[in-house]
Amino acid sequence: MTPSTLKKTIAFKPGVMLYFWGEHCNVCHALKPKLFEAFEKNFAKIDKIAIDIKKHPEIAAQFGVFSVPTAIIFLDGKEFSRVSRNVSIPALVEQIKRPYEILISS
Repeated sequence: MTPSTLKKTIAFKPGVMLYFWGEHCNVCHALKPKLFEAFEKNFAKIDKIAIDIKKHPEIAAQFGVFSVPTAIIFLDGKEFSRVSRNVSIPALVEQIKRPYEILISS
């Protein structure tokens, strides 16, 4: 995974979620399966990509990620939402639902 392959994925997919996490982050490990499950259930056409910031610090820096966990959601190639640390999954799902439906139906 490189920054350029990520940029291409973001540009050509209808939606992408980048999930930045760290190996020693307990919150990251607890949040990831819940968040990925919610996205799989509600937003099947959004690609989900987990990025370990220790293995890919250049990608974290390029996307301006300085704390974990951080999820960045891109819709139609543009950053739509960014959440960090304390994430309400139901609130995030509600925030994305309408724009996602519009994007997928077009």
